[in-house]
Amino acid sequence: MSQAIRMIAATLIICAAGSAIAQRAKDIEGTWTLVSSVNELDGKKTDQFGPNPKGMLSLSADGRFMLTIIGEGLPKFASNNRATGTPEENKAVMSHSIAMIGSYVLDPDAKTLILKTESATFPNWNATEQRRLIVTLNADELTYVTPSASGGGVGTVTWKRAK
Repeated sequence: MSQAIRMIAATLIICAAGSAIAQRAKDIEGTWTLVSSVNELDGKKTDQFGPNPKGMLSLSADGRFMLTIIGEGLPKFASNNRATGTPEENKAVMSHSIAMIGSYVLDPDAKTLILKTESATFPNWNATEQRRLIVTLNADELTYVTPSASGGGVGTVTWKRAK
């Protein structure tokens, strides 16, 4: 699926859900826990990080963010040292987790969360702006579309507010 088609599809989803978007940047501040991360690639939907991943998204009042998603059942490293994992162990961990930090801006008019990524475990995103197209944002739920997910395809990520 081309980038243009992904953007059009994401825009249609957002337009359909437009009334669910909060109007104030303050509505997004806080800590969110992962509900789901679904990836669509070549017409197939999969759990991007495997079944039952855990994740947390923190969006501070001063515009800083931290995001971590970790897949369930990652292998323990036989060496008991994360710096000396086997190629298979490293691949399993990298393909089922992501972490990133930086600053963010919410553009409620464009229904977009802009993550200004300073550093990520997917280094291709370092020093980039990652745009997330907001489908739902209310007191309890944040759902956004990642038009170009780090694992390829289009990602839809849903978070619930931490209590």
